[in-house]
Amino acid sequence: MKLAYVTTYNAQALSGYNEWAGLGYYIAKALKNQSDLEYIGPLKDRLFLKAVSKCKRHYYKLLGKDYVLEQLILKDYARQVSQKLSKVKADIVFSATTNPITYLECNQPVVFWADATFANLLDFYPQYSNLCEESVKNGHLMETIALQKSKLAIYSSEWAAKTAIEHYNAEPSKVKVVPFGANVESNQTFEEIKNLIESKPTNKCNLLFLGVDWHRKGGDVALEVAKRLNQLGLNTELTVVGCQPPVKGTLPNFVKPLGFISKSTYEGKKKIYQLLADSHFLILPSLADCTPIVFCEANSLGVPCISTQVGGIPTMIKAGVNGNIFKIDGDITEYCDYIYRLFLNYKEYKNLALSAFNEYQSRLNWSVAGKTVNSLLNQL
Repeated sequence: MKLAYVTTYNAQALSGYNEWAGLGYYIAKALKNQSDLEYIGPLKDRLFLKAVSKCKRHYYKLLGKDYVLEQLILKDYARQVSQKLSKVKADIVFSATTNPITYLECNQPVVFWADATFANLLDFYPQYSNLCEESVKNGHLMETIALQKSKLAIYSSEWAAKTAIEHYNAEPSKVKVVPFGANVESNQTFEEIKNLIESKPTNKCNLLFLGVDWHRKGGDVALEVAKRLNQLGLNTELTVVGCQPPVKGTLPNFVKPLGFISKSTYEGKKKIYQLLADSHFLILPSLADCTPIVFCEANSLGVPCISTQVGGIPTMIKAGVNGNIFKIDGDITEYCDYIYRLFLNYKEYKNLALSAFNEYQSRLNWSVAGKTVNSLLNQL
């Protein structure tokens, strides 16, 4: 089986800037382990400056609204893909996200793997809020077309899959859920992870916040949790990676801000993995998220995750299995009670950490994801 793998960006390398948090690269790698793959991309944004920039200025100046998703660009993407397909003998056209294939006309069955629908993102993410009426209309239209065109619509969460069926009336039989894997090359054994868990201090709680958007990722909640745990008598340190906490005055001495660390370099990747390995919990109390890959990465090192019941997160984090999730408007006390209780019953924490590693091994890795998707593709 040969796949024509479509991305708007370069998915053949992680070096430098790679869109979608490197997911396009790892999806390709998972598929290549199962099938022959031909890259169709990167595509050119030949109309972006002319079409989108002009519309953005027009709508914001006249209406104070934002403009996204220009149909002309997606139609141009489709033309580029069509031209490249004419030179490739492919059995299936496989796209990371719907944009490149929305208006594509081809003889091969079309499949995409995405983390959200337009309806999921609308008024959920900041960049999809305050949109003009035309953008909203076009966004729903393009999502509908992509779902009608595709033979398989694969999503990384039940949240996204449910919206495809209920909001866009997608045929339930062609909507599938396959979680993404961890963007790590981890070959740690159970015994190695067990030893790593055993080596962590039992009288100090190491929390790790890993995100570039302090507000959307719930940084203020993470900071308050660390503050209250210290007040309760549990020595707690909060390490912040990806951004500088925007707080007034001096940061508390229990906060360790490290700024942005790039995973595109060996040194950066090694540093982040070490920070994860040294942590008791990854804490990301997000206000809006689809399926953060960092949860899989934390689990791959036996680190439980703490987050919220929003977006696709409940597909990734199962309460009491590989961490816990709380209501987005819940009390800070609930986070603190949960962590404090596990430190009082540290054997329970160690069991949770081992369970988190088991979730990575059985469900949240690219090998499992690739085999699952390959099985779905073979059925076509």
